Amino acid sequence: MNVTNPDSGLKLLESDIADLKGDNCPVSVLERPDFLDAYSEAVSGVVERVSPAVVHVAVKQEGKDSRGKSRDSEGGGSGVIIAPDGYIVTNCHVVESATEITVITYEGIKCPAQLIGKDAATDLALIRIGASGLPAVMFGDSSRLRAGQVAIAIGSPLGFQRTVTAGVVSALGRSMRSMSGRLIEEVIQTDAALNPGNSGGPLVDSRGRLVGINTAIIQMAQGICFAIPVNTVRRVVAQLFSQGRVVRGFLGISGQTVPLPTKVIRHYNLQQQAAALIMTILPDCPARAAGLREGDIIISLGGNTVSGVDDIHRRLDGGTIGKTMTVGYLRDWVKLDTTAVIPVEYPEK
Repeated sequence: MNVTNPDSGLKLLESDIADLKGDNCPVSVLERPDFLDAYSEAVSGVVERVSPAVVHVAVKQEGKDSRGKSRDSEGGGSGVIIAPDGYIVTNCHVVESATEITVITYEGIKCPAQLIGKDAATDLALIRIGASGLPAVMFGDSSRLRAGQVAIAIGSPLGFQRTVTAGVVSALGRSMRSMSGRLIEEVIQTDAALNPGNSGGPLVDSRGRLVGINTAIIQMAQGICFAIPVNTVRRVVAQLFSQGRVVRGFLGISGQTVPLPTKVIRHYNLQQQAAALIMTILPDCPARAAGLREGDIIISLGGNTVSGVDDIHRRLDGGTIGKTMTVGYLRDWVKLDTTAVIPVEYPEK
């Protein structure tokens, strides 16, 4: 493109302007809308629709001072109303060990809240306030998210209520550790800035639909934040509502992921590069009843390959309780065997 620069500024030649208006350019640069204004309108519109459903969650917790004396502490986070009759989703770590939970609504009304249930494995909790006719968020579908699309976070970082940050979905399918040590899968990574206090607040798309619950940031990093996907929220909240907790299978073992020697992989024609080493086995547990021992290396469970401890956690959902599962394992690296195990319900702590 030819450009001249008389006296001041750049000037497009008339022939170039004609080219830009022709068939080769679907949208004339001279007639295009102001996309920044359109983006701004979209974000502000979402905030207007979603903000009334976002709450501040204040908690009191029992603790001890440096001299060992009991001393109450205060903390808080965010939450989002998911049903007009007062049900609110937040993070488990926000309400963990809380002796008192208070919800502050969009209008500034303080309401005592009841803990319905919590799940440390996914860092989600369900609480309820005694109110009805509340504005509730609309659920989206996290499986349809794409990297690069708009993501908007609303919450109460550092006590500043109704704070809005916007960015994009940076990546999908991330994994992160929960407080219980279990792996949370399909986590959403976003660069919508989060700070302490954003935890439990909603991450929404450009149409104001809930796509995640903000949960964590990486300290000393910028623009690396995470949210629990809304499809996980649906599943967990359904169990918290009906049972107060999430039901999972339990074998009674603890272990660690270990690499498999190349000779072992070749000799037994294994498909994985690593497996799960049993470190400890509880007394009177399903694993011990099945004849498993400390030092055994689990390579399969229920017909599925085990490449580490996380695969075992993944397989032990509520549907495995009371059902026989086949465990494939290596003993002393020289014996490949199988046994039958019947998971029980994961015990409450």
